[in-house]
Amino acid sequence: MKRLNITIPDELISELEAVPNKSRFITEALKEKLEREKKEKIIRLLAEGYIATKKEDKELNKEWEKTTLKDWK
Repeated sequence: MKRLNITIPDELISELEAVPNKSRFITEALKEKLEREKKEKIIRLLAEGYIATKKEDKELNKEWEKTTLKDWK
C-alpha cells in the first residue's frame, strides 16, 4: 500500500464526508474508472482494425463467393 496526498474539489469532499471508509471508496472508484477506460481503448482499437481491413475482407469474400457458389449455378 502507498499513501497519497491528493487534491479533490470541495463539492466532492462534501459528498465524500458521508462515506465511512473513504480510502476503500476512492480505490474502488479508481478501479472502475481505469477498467472502463481500458475497455473503451480495446473497443476503439478493434473498431480501427476492422475499418483498416474492410477492403481486404470484401475482396476475400468475393473470392470465396465464387468458390462456394460455383456448384450452385
